Amino acid sequence: MTDRVYIETTIVSYLTARSNRDVVIAGHQQVTHEWWDTRRASYELCISQLVLKEAGAGDLQAAQERLEVLKVMVLLETSREALELAKELIQAGALPAKAADDALHIAVAAMNGIPFLLTWNCRHLANATMRPMIESVCMGRGLRAPIICTPEELLEAKP
Repeated sequence: MTDRVYIETTIVSYLTARSNRDVVIAGHQQVTHEWWDTRRASYELCISQLVLKEAGAGDLQAAQERLEVLKVMVLLETSREALELAKELIQAGALPAKAADDALHIAVAAMNGIPFLLTWNCRHLANATMRPMIESVCMGRGLRAPIICTPEELLEAKP
């Protein structure tokens, strides 16, 4: 069975954006393209309604490009339980209140049993200091938190 990956909005944004002059962002874009070209087919790609909302915002042409990429991905349900889990992540201090949307990305992935959440958001998602609390809150509900990682971390090791 193919593993599933929740694709958070930063991934599709980096994938479709023009090359950035900032070397860090440009590097992230390059790694995103490498993952997309070499590893994407190994996974079932999943998104939520929130990803569609975020990707559809901003510049009209850029939004259309992002939404076009997302069309082929599996749309996961944002259940009442996912909304409750997102609130619990905030209340427990796993994420700050200003990161409510990020908590919802985690909650939707966890509620749907998605093993990986792929993101470039290292402030609130792919953040090792927040991971233990995120895992604890999910475990308290009998859920397994997704492994929150960047495309670089989900590239297959080369011999």
